[in-house]
Amino acid sequence: MKGPTKLNQMPQRPRGTRDFLFDEMKERKQVEDILRKVFETYGYQEIKTPLFEDLNLFTMKSGEGITGQIYHFQDKGGRDLALRPELTAPVARLYINELQKKSKPLKMYYFGSCFRYERPQKGRWRQFWQMGCELIGGKSPDCEAEIIAMSAHCLEELGLENFEIHIGNLGIIRGILDGANVAKEKQDQIMAIIDKGEIDELKSTLNTFDIPPKTSEILLTLINMQGHREIIEETSKLVAENENSFKAVKELEKLLDILEAFGFNKYIVNLGIARGLDYYSGVVFEIYVHDLGAQKQISGGGTYNLIELFGGGEVESTGFAFGFDRLMECVRLCGAGKTLPKTVDVVVAPISKDEKLKAVEIAQKLRRHGIKTDVDLMGKKLKKILSQADSLGAEHVIMVGERDLKENKITIKNMKSGKQELLYLSQLLSYFK
Repeated sequence: MKGPTKLNQMPQRPRGTRDFLFDEMKERKQVEDILRKVFETYGYQEIKTPLFEDLNLFTMKSGEGITGQIYHFQDKGGRDLALRPELTAPVARLYINELQKKSKPLKMYYFGSCFRYERPQKGRWRQFWQMGCELIGGKSPDCEAEIIAMSAHCLEELGLENFEIHIGNLGIIRGILDGANVAKEKQDQIMAIIDKGEIDELKSTLNTFDIPPKTSEILLTLINMQGHREIIEETSKLVAENENSFKAVKELEKLLDILEAFGFNKYIVNLGIARGLDYYSGVVFEIYVHDLGAQKQISGGGTYNLIELFGGGEVESTGFAFGFDRLMECVRLCGAGKTLPKTVDVVVAPISKDEKLKAVEIAQKLRRHGIKTDVDLMGKKLKKILSQADSLGAEHVIMVGERDLKENKITIKNMKSGKQELLYLSQLLSYFK
């Protein structure tokens, strides 16, 4: 039995979580704003869902990998709740509760934290952030192409170049398994192993499930196929005898046509992609940045049928999410970060305590006109105020002195050039505009 906690013990943050300080928050906010602007350029609107939901929202369809990592608890009413481990299921729930009668397609995006109890390691945290979007009720493959093109647009706006978008279609593999009369539960296990990339485990599982040798041979060939347009022709020949798989290949080909019309042709056709969540049904894609090493995947998405599985009717949906923390790491590693915004534009410095109230009045006037302004409230000497202004990145310091105020004037110092100007208070706003 553990003894009582010492009252003077220093509190520590929980394992698997982080504190973000000033500059890091500026960087994260800057990237968030860029992504937000791209999403809204494509007509997406922001939504927000609760941090916790009913536990069964995630245990019904999320798959064993996520279910075993859920932070779950009971509230005071005995209800089983869970911190959200991902955001697609909450969006589907929101649609069923609030948006079923709205005209489609519905375009929405989100930004928020998720929670999974997993072993903390480089690139993995128990609290992490996702930023992504969902297109509900749109026509495929047109909408799928827009989603993929938009994900590339986001990365280009961040100044990233060394990324790869791998695209596949689960219908190709599912069609082969259906043709061999493989039960849905076994198919899900096979897809989960393919998602992990465990070839030896896959071979063993196919033998255990008594999958016909010809089917196994086709599957093992498919999941190793990567390339560009030539993959479509090769795959069409390989699955020509399977109607459903052949149809999925043609859907993938049409998607590539539309994607190129969006101006993006740097894709890689990769038939070995199988998303870890079992509600994905058609086109899937993943984005890799190899500079990140083992944690190279920064995004994943595709077409899914989660709304129908939750009892909300047959509504085709496509979405994706950036792992925001990995994306931030990528921005730093690839040197694509933009100059951080200044903390303040102006610092107001009362020369003595007698000018403090006037200095506060001036600062508020600037703030109300959208100028980022700080004012010394500590009674520091001018030299220290100038030093602090420099550390904050301020371009100007307004010095408020008794002699100048008698003539309704203030002195403005340009922190870059060192030049000082004497202005009337009435000229203050026009000077900064």
